[in-house]
Order: sequence, then structure tokens, then C-alpha cells
Amino acid sequence: MQKLLLPLALAVLVFPISYAQTRSTDSAATSAAIASGQPIVEPSGTLTLRAALDLAARSNADISAAVREVQATEAAVQQAGIIRNPDISASIEDTRRETRTTTIQLNQPIELGGKRTARVSAAERGRDAAIMELNARKTQIRAAVVTAFYDLVAAQERYRLAQATVDLAQRATTIASKRVQAGKVSPVEETRARVAESGVRVELAQATGELDGARRRLAATWGSTMPRFDHAEDHLEKLPQLPALSDLAQRLDQSPELLRARIEVDRRQALTQVERSRRTPDVIVSIGAKRDEQLGRNQAIVGVSVPLPLFDRNQGNVLEALRRTDKARDELTATEVRLRSDLAQAYGRLNASLNEVTLLQKEVLPGAQSAYDATTKGFELGKFSFLEVLDAQRTFFQAKSQYLRALAETQRATAEIDRLVGTPFTAPSTNTPQQEKQ
Repeated sequence: MQKLLLPLALAVLVFPISYAQTRSTDSAATSAAIASGQPIVEPSGTLTLRAALDLAARSNADISAAVREVQATEAAVQQAGIIRNPDISASIEDTRRETRTTTIQLNQPIELGGKRTARVSAAERGRDAAIMELNARKTQIRAAVVTAFYDLVAAQERYRLAQATVDLAQRATTIASKRVQAGKVSPVEETRARVAESGVRVELAQATGELDGARRRLAATWGSTMPRFDHAEDHLEKLPQLPALSDLAQRLDQSPELLRARIEVDRRQALTQVERSRRTPDVIVSIGAKRDEQLGRNQAIVGVSVPLPLFDRNQGNVLEALRRTDKARDELTATEVRLRSDLAQAYGRLNASLNEVTLLQKEVLPGAQSAYDATTKGFELGKFSFLEVLDAQRTFFQAKSQYLRALAETQRATAEIDRLVGTPFTAPSTNTPQQEKQ
């Protein structure tokens, strides 16, 4: 009896172990390749955009979670390829030794209908979907970092602008006070100057709060609650060249989000095939030996067990899988429509902000700066009233703030387009498209 059972037992047990070890090695190699980055230390001085992107790519918790999901799906692929375990059974008939019959039997389930192949294919599509989710998450985090970074740069500029406004207001108050003491103007002028100075100090406090919030939002992209860097360094005026919308629409076909939706359709189709393969019943092959003490001999046992699919043919699960495949196709269509709509809106925002920046650069800011400088000098010489200086100052700083908002909106729209198409769509330029044509 031992001679009959030993070869079969070894064949059944050794093959799955060796197969699992091979799949485990492949899984470990893939997971190590995906999660190869190591956390880096946040700089304590100047922070560049490249450093911020590197910090987020290595330390962002959402990206780390997506990497763990990829590793989990690798394990699912490994498990899907493992064949079913055999089982061994033993039974004794009668307790008396002279009439006892002992039976030992080894049963091996054999999957038919391509179940194992279908399982592996579905698990692989799940792994592909997880990888696409990881890529989509990376593009989302990159866009969030770029947006937060340039929001911080704009907040730093607004803070410096508010500080300059306070300095100018203090200077105007001092001049007004001296002219009041000299009897050249009414004391009302000094009162107005001090009220204006208090107003710009409130604006400075608001700019300080916005700057602190922008720093914390940027640091949160890599999981930091207390920013260590001093300031962000970049040229906010670096504007992108505006490509054709049709070119961006073509690149949208390779968007990670769209690819993820397409892979989901493939995964659902693979799961449908898994359910269809379960219609075919599995076969259980049995081999063993029987010892009859009364006859004094051993008898070999060979058997086959096949379930009869009379009632349960897995028809409900197949129908469910088909409907979920239809749902995935509908979601793919909805995703494509939404991405194209979002791309058109982001493109329109980018075009409008670029035009606004160009108009402010060429016409509004130079005129407001010239008027402000002229009224400031004229006020010192006694040619203009302080109200005229305040009006010119307000016009100039409002135009400057509008310019900063337009620059920040340009960078936000650019980051949004990058997120939609999956990669940076163009290299930045220090000039606007209108300046490039000139």
C-alpha cells in the first residue's frame, strides 16, 4: 500500500510548492521595483519645484497606499496560479482485528474548463488596473504639488507686495504729518493717511495668513504638518506655450485615468470568463489501497468522482458578471466624455489666463506704475493731494494683485491639463505666446 501511495503523494505535493516559489520570486521582484523609492528629508532653506515633486513622490501616503495595492494584486496573481490541494482519507471497518478492513485513499481535484487559466488572467487584469491606479494617483499628486507650489509662490509675492504697501503707507503718513506741522495741509490729511496705513496693515495680516496656509498645503502633499523650508523659489512668470486643443485631445487617449477605465473593462471580461469556466464541473481522481484482514490481502482502489450539473450551472453568477461588464463599458464612455470636457474647460481657462497676463503686462501694469510714481513724487513736491496718491496707489496694487492671480491661475490650469493627459504637455517659457510671435 505504501508503494502505491508514495509516488502519487510526492508528485502532488512537490509541484505546487515549486510553482508557488517561482511565482513568489517574480512577485517580490515586481513589488521591489515599484516601491524602490526611499523617503527624503525636507530641505530647511529654499525649496524648488523639483524638490517638492521629489518629496511628494517618495513620501505621499496616497501613492504609498497605491503601491501597497499593486503588491497585494501581485500576491493575488500568485494565488490564482496555484493548483488545488489533494486530501487523504482513512477509514476502518469493524474494530475486531481478525475481521478489520482498513482503507487509505488519496483524492486529487482536477480543475476542468480552463478555471485556473481564467483565474490567472482575471488576477493579472486586476494587477494591471492597480498599476494604472498607481499611475493615475501619481499624476494627481504631481498636479496637486505644482498647484500648491505656485499658489505658495504667488502668496509670497502678495506678502512682499503687502509689505511694500505698508512701507509706502508709513512713508505717506510721515510726509503728511510733516506737512501738517508745517501748516501746508489740513490735519485731516494726516488722519486719512493713518487710516489708510491701518487698512494696508490689515491687508498685510491677511497676506501673512494666506502665506502660512499655502506653505502648509504644500507641505501636506508629502505628509508634513510643520513645514521646514523657508520659502519656495521659482519664477511665477514662466508661462507655458499653448498647444492646439486637438493635439492635447490625442494625448488624452493615453491618460492614466482613461487607461484605468479601459483595463477595468478587460478585468470584468476576464471575471466573466472565470464564471463561465465554473460551469464545467471538476473531477476528483482517487487512488488508494484497501487491507482486508479476513482475506489477508491488499486491494488497490482507483476512482473518479464527477458532480452532475443538473440544477446549478452558475448561470446567475455569469449573468451578474455580464451586467458588470456592461457597467464597466458605460463607465468607460462616461470617463472619456468627462475627461474631454474637463480638458476643454482647462484649456479655455489657460487661454483666458494667458491673455489676461499679456494684457496686464503690456498695458495695465506699466500705466498704473507710471501714474503711481508720478503722483508720489508730485505729492512730495506739493503738486498732488494725498487722496490722489491713495487712489493711484490703490490702482497700482490692485493691478499687481490681479496680475499675480492671473499667473497663479495659469499655473493651476497647466497643472490640471498635465493631470488629464498624464504627462507635462509642454516645457515652460519665460514669454507669453504673443511675445513669442514678436
